[in-house]
Formats: sequence, structure tokens, C-alpha cells
Amino acid sequence: MTQIKLSVLDQSPVRSGATAQDALRETIELARLTDRLGFHRYWVAEHHASSGLTGSAPEILLARLGAETSRIRLGSGGVMLSHYSPFKVAEWFNLLESLYPGRIDLGIGRAPGSDQITAHALAYGNAPRGPREYPSQVRDLMSFLSGNFEEGHPLKNVIATPVPPSQPHLWMLGSSDQSAQMAALFGTPFSFAHFITDEQGPEIMQMYRSMFEPSDIAEVPEGNIGIFVICAETEEEAKRLAASRDLWRTRLDTGHIGPVPSVEEALAYEYSPIEEQRRQYHSRRNIIGTPAQVKEKLLQTLDRYQVDEAVIVTITHSHEARLKSYELIAQEFGLS
Repeated sequence: MTQIKLSVLDQSPVRSGATAQDALRETIELARLTDRLGFHRYWVAEHHASSGLTGSAPEILLARLGAETSRIRLGSGGVMLSHYSPFKVAEWFNLLESLYPGRIDLGIGRAPGSDQITAHALAYGNAPRGPREYPSQVRDLMSFLSGNFEEGHPLKNVIATPVPPSQPHLWMLGSSDQSAQMAALFGTPFSFAHFITDEQGPEIMQMYRSMFEPSDIAEVPEGNIGIFVICAETEEEAKRLAASRDLWRTRLDTGHIGPVPSVEEALAYEYSPIEEQRRQYHSRRNIIGTPAQVKEKLLQTLDRYQVDEAVIVTITHSHEARLKSYELIAQEFGLS
């Protein structure tokens, strides 16, 4: 494998006892830190109508993060394209690329990032777009970004301004074989959300590579994985910190996307048998431990997927513990 790249996916989580404004300030602080530490990318997520995840507008948050950092790549992980006009998304990211040339990634996904009622609110006056329309949206987005529409297309003469010196780097995000196939056929890089599911993950990534068709975006397949990690100086402390995320993630299965509970609340919580089964199912994908343990398990997971980049998601109730986790990982891998 080539040189390992480590990146960040920040969902801007809200801690119990804190506010959404605190979560956004913490996102800015984490971006500054990981920029200094030598992480490769910093992606921010899109979620709507959530009291536990603050990032509802990655295009706005990225504009602020660009002004707070100097070298780390910045991107969406991702924009839920089904809600939006491809033209408007192209304008957002052309503007970001014009502000921060050579540093912008445009990650797109098919998931709604919301419940169905909220999806209708986002569509406002129109029916939410279904999966059949998504490939056309992707194709038009790529054409707006490149400025090259096929002859006869009704939008051929529409220009997404400003026209930046280089294109935002387009990524397809997903956790299914359908997303991988689409990324392969459109010739885009593909990020697999291992932190959401590990079902057939390595096989899906291999399918992406085998089906890949070169494009103006990428001549060869490029993949990475999003993975949940908590690193602490001792294994005991890492597991203790992970209790908060375990309870928070288990509650997601019931539609409760609330604030991240404290460690004390999580340790005192009595899981039902079904909840405990769900907790164990989600926990098996997590990498929790000391710097040496995290490095060993990360390298093993990357080797299974045959990719050289991990996009690390870390959620803890303590903001200081989250910062420390990324610091310890950077030190262990020798980032600079």
C-alpha cells in the first residue's frame, strides 16, 4: 500500500449540556487543529431537523473553515444532492473553489439526511426527487462543474459562476453497491461509509474498482473509507469515552437524534436486550483503544478495503477528549 492518508469527517455533534453554537465553535477549533496536525481532508456533513447534529448547510460552514485553515482540503461529506438544483450546488462549490483554489472537495450522497417530512420541506412545493432522478442530477452537476454539456442539452449555455481556476474535486459517497456502481460508471472517486455499515464493504469497494470507467474527474479509481475511531492514552479510557457514542448511536435506531449523552449517563443506562444487540452490532465497526491499538486496527481495516485513506469520525461527550484523540492519532502515524 502507498503512504497512508488520514482525514476527518465532522458531523458537528451537540453535547448534552451544550448548544448548537458550541458545536459549531468546536468544529472550527477541530478544523484548525487537524490542519496544523497534517490531516489530509476535513469533510463536514449535512443533516436536517436534528437537535444532535448541527451541520445543516455544509456549503456555508466550509466557507468559514477555509478562512480558519491554510493547507487541509475542505469538503462536504456530503451534500445530499437529491434535495437541490445541480446548478445551485455547482455555484456553491465553484465559489468555494474560487476562494480556496485546489482545496475543495464536493462529496455528494443520495441519502436524505432527514426524515421524509423534512425532505418535503426541503423540496417546498415540489415532490422530493426519487432515486431514478439522481443519476440525471449527477450528470448535470458534472456538466455544470466542467462547463461541458452534450450537444442539444437545454442547459448547455448556462454557466455556473464564478468559474474557478480549477474544478472542485467530486466524490461519490455511499454505503451500498448502488452508490459504488454509480461512482464507477461516472468515473468519480468513491468514499464508503464503513461507520454506517460494514456489510460487504470490502466487496463493494472491489466492485467499484473493477467497474470503474475513466473520466475527466479521475483516470483511475480512488477510494477511501469513513470510520469511527476513539483514541486515548489507555484502552480503559478509550472504552469509557466510547460509552457516550454507543448510547447515542443506539438511540438513532429509534429515530432519536438528540445530543450526545455524558459518559456518566451512558454508563448508568440499562440497555434492553434488543438495544444491547444493536449496541454490539454498531460497536463491532468501531476502532477504540490506545494509539498503537488504533494504528494497528486502522491499517488492518484499510488493507481489507485496499484503500490508503481513512476519514475518521470521532464523537465524544468531552470536546477536549475529541481533540486529544486526533492529536494522539496524528502523533502515532507521524503526521506533520
